[in-house]
Amino acid sequence: MNWYQPLSWLEILFLTLFLLLYGGYIFRIKKAAAYFKQAAHNIWIKFALRSVYFGLLLLAVLGPSFGAMKKEINTIGKDIFILVDLSASMNTRDIAPSRLERAKYELAQMVPAFDADRTGLIIFTSEAVVQCPLTFDQDAWLLYNQLLNTNQAPGTGTNYQPALELARQKLEESALADSAGTKARLILLLSDGENFGEDVRQTLRRLRSAQIRVFTLGIGTGEGGFIPVGRSFKKDRKGQSITSRLNPEPLLELARETNAQYFEITDRKNETEGIIRAINLIEGEARATRTIDITANKYMYPLFLALILIVADILITVNIIKI
Repeated sequence: MNWYQPLSWLEILFLTLFLLLYGGYIFRIKKAAAYFKQAAHNIWIKFALRSVYFGLLLLAVLGPSFGAMKKEINTIGKDIFILVDLSASMNTRDIAPSRLERAKYELAQMVPAFDADRTGLIIFTSEAVVQCPLTFDQDAWLLYNQLLNTNQAPGTGTNYQPALELARQKLEESALADSAGTKARLILLLSDGENFGEDVRQTLRRLRSAQIRVFTLGIGTGEGGFIPVGRSFKKDRKGQSITSRLNPEPLLELARETNAQYFEITDRKNETEGIIRAINLIEGEARATRTIDITANKYMYPLFLALILIVADILITVNIIKI
């Protein structure tokens, strides 16, 4: 069995809190039962029931994947790594509901429309992490996309260089591992354009040498908006709320230097159709029919069982202390 989401400190924290709080509840009930000279053995019935459906809810969050299937696809020799900016400015709401949420929605529409073999996902701020390696399984990729949030990526601020360099390395490693070779290797970088990192010129030279094009998608507005932080907004040293605006110049340069194109999503226009056309016009090398293993997230099974047990918990009355 595989898992779509690895066990993290958040799930461990919830499990620990459940055990501690319920342990405290059992202690109080046992103390009250002792006062009335009773054993209160029935308390373990509810504890067992609640422990089972709490565990099932955690399993649903982790996303169990089993029952692999075979799927036959026609490979065309085109791989795409999508790089998503997860800096705090992507929470700005100048595009409803926020830049990041809009980006996730648009990517969910674009990726199935791309004429490509494999798609990967890299998240970045000032550092970069492979969130999903190159995969034929679009369902898996779309799940990773759905889970994106600005708390996932390490570091602060925005720096394109680590993300572009990581994508270049992974695409070149993939090409070397593929005996048939890959004719087209592409990057789609999505950001609001605020780049505070080091010069990316050396990485751009490597990308050009490897014939990897970097398409860029700017999201935001020229008017911009405040950056949410909790219930307030991010402030500068003078205590003034910081306004984040779409800055297309760095994104234009990335696309221009790698013989690609720049597109935008603003409150007035949406150029995602242009991205799809531009990427699909790039020729891939038709190779062969390939059979791949795919799995599906079966979170609905533990979730459904948990809901049944929750209803049973509500309907079933257990007398713990008789007064």
